[in-house]
Amino acid sequence: MKRLILLLLVLVIAATDVAAQCAMCRSTLENNYASGNPGIAAGINTGILYLLSMPYLAVLIIGYLWFKSTRNAQKLSQRSIER
Repeated sequence: MKRLILLLLVLVIAATDVAAQCAMCRSTLENNYASGNPGIAAGINTGILYLLSMPYLAVLIIGYLWFKSTRNAQKLSQRSIER
């Protein structure tokens, strides 16, 4: 229980440091876009979409593997009942 509380405390402290960086990135991207260089902003947006898609892809793969193993287990149990 103490480890869980410690982990949550570390995550909360780390989240405040991460949130501080958002304003810096935003101002840098706005300055680059205003000066006529939208390539950096487009690259950052693509990176954000890439990072956003990875957890969903992982959940889909795990769900598929779970479904497949459950289906195979049901087939094996039906075969053993038939014998």
